Amino acid sequence: MTAKFNPEQYKTTTRQQWEDAAEAWHRWGPTLESWLGTSTERMLEGAGVTEGSRVLDVAAGAGGQSFAAARRVGPKGRVLATDISPTILAYAAKAAAEAGIDNLETQTVDGEELDVAEAGFDAVISRVGLIYFPDQQRALAGMRRALRAGGRISAVVYSTPEKNEFFSIPVGVIRRRAQLPPPLPGQPGPFSLGGPGVIAQAFEQAGFHDVTVETVPAPLRMPTSADCVRFERDSFGALHQMLSGLSEAEREEAWEEIATELGRFESAEGFVGPCEMLVASGTK
Repeated sequence: MTAKFNPEQYKTTTRQQWEDAAEAWHRWGPTLESWLGTSTERMLEGAGVTEGSRVLDVAAGAGGQSFAAARRVGPKGRVLATDISPTILAYAAKAAAEAGIDNLETQTVDGEELDVAEAGFDAVISRVGLIYFPDQQRALAGMRRALRAGGRISAVVYSTPEKNEFFSIPVGVIRRRAQLPPPLPGQPGPFSLGGPGVIAQAFEQAGFHDVTVETVPAPLRMPTSADCVRFERDSFGALHQMLSGLSEAEREEAWEEIATELGRFESAEGFVGPCEMLVASGTK
C-alpha cells in the first residue's frame, strides 16, 4: 500500500535538507550561475525587473538570481530574498555583503505563507523553487497578493524528464532502488510543472493574465561526468530526500550506478548534461 503524501512532513524534511545542503549550494555558486545564467536573465526580463523595481524572490536559495536582480534595480530599487532555510539565506546575505550589494535583504519565509507586504512589489521571481511547493496554488496566490496591480511574476522550472536527463537519470535510478512510486499529479517534484501547458494553466488558475512560457536550453557543462555527480551529490536536496530510506551501502551503490549512467554524456570536450528550462511569466 502506498503511503499517503504528508505535505507538512515533506516541508519539514525539505527544510532540513536545504539546511544541510546550504554550504554546498553556496560553494557551487559559480557553477549554478554559469548553468542557469541565461534562464535567469530571461526570468528577470519576464518579470519586468528594471531600475528602481521592488523585487520579491521566493525560494531564493543561495541568492545568485537575487544578486542579479539587485544589480538590475540599482540603488533606487530593492530586493527581498526569501527562503524556508535560514542557513542558506545566511550564506546569501554574507555573499551579498562581500559583493557590495546593499539593496538586498533576506527573510526566512515559507513560500506557501508569504508574510510580506501586500501589493508591496513590482516583480516576483522564483528560480527552480515553485516545483517543490506541496501547494503550488497557495504559493502562487501569495505571490500574486504581494504584487501591485499590473506587477509581473516570472519563474524558472524544469521542463520534462526526457529533456533533463542530467537530473531525471539520478531520480529514476534512486526511485527504482528505493522502490518509490512516481509522484501523483499535483505533488511536488522537479518535473511537476514541466509538462505541456502545465505551468501556464497553473499561472492562469492563480489569476495571472498575459501568461507566456519560453523554452530555454540550459545544458549543464562540466569538465567530467564525475564533477556532475559530485555537484548533485553535494547540492541536490531532492535526491538526498529520496535516498533517505536506503542504507549507507545502498546509497553508495545508487551513486555508482548514477555515475555510470551519466558517463554517456562525457566526451573529449567534457561533460554536457541535457537540461531544458521553462520560463513562465504573467501579469497581475
